[in-house]
Amino acid sequence: MEKSKYPILEFDSARKAILEADILVEKQDVPERCVICFFPEVIQDLVENHNAQVVAHSISEIGTHPLYEIDYEGKRLAFFHPGVGAPLAAALMEEVIARGCTKFMACGGCGVLDKDVAVGHLLVPEIALRGEGTSYHYQPPSREIEMDPKAVTAIETVLDRHGLEYIRTKTWTNDAIYRETHEKVAAYRAEGCLAVEMETAAFIAVARFRSVTFGQILYGGDAVDAESWDGRDWNSRADVRRNLFWLAAEAAFEL
Repeated sequence: MEKSKYPILEFDSARKAILEADILVEKQDVPERCVICFFPEVIQDLVENHNAQVVAHSISEIGTHPLYEIDYEGKRLAFFHPGVGAPLAAALMEEVIARGCTKFMACGGCGVLDKDVAVGHLLVPEIALRGEGTSYHYQPPSREIEMDPKAVTAIETVLDRHGLEYIRTKTWTNDAIYRETHEKVAAYRAEGCLAVEMETAAFIAVARFRSVTFGQILYGGDAVDAESWDGRDWNSRADVRRNLFWLAAEAAFEL
């Protein structure tokens, strides 16, 4: 480990840590493909109307985090809610990997750095600006981290198949939702970021470190590029959120 003035930059490439996910959870018979779904109402619908079954639980101080399985067109598909924020999301992903899932697609919402990106418009991150901390424990310091090109291609194949419009973009992964300042928004938009969220860079870094595949589809939500924040009622778009899960599932089977 190379010493730095800033501890966050002191990446240790050791493959084994003192605590590993496989110490806490056991490898088991779970689907290879898994959707990481940020929409609790969609998960509830899958439980109530699609016979989703709990196959495992992760545990944290905020409670239990189920890993579910459904039949998707005769094939097995896992899914789970990753919580909010990179540290919890990365830890839960680690445990799902330890259980045996290896091909991941995430679906979620994001803030937009350009108000002309409509609520519900689909965005496909291909690069994440590393404004959080978790990714620095999984990959050496860098300003950006690139999504697996195979995952981006799989997503585009599905969206094109359905004739859906989308934007390939860079996303700003930011730990602190109350520190999206005017100067940062302007600077990162100038770098090509149209989205801001809290987990993508960490997901990419964990996937790369653990040699699994990860991709993500986002939809445009609140706008943070104006003089004042505009929530745009982004999290009420039930149809977009429901459809996004099934698009992510379809993309997972393109991997």
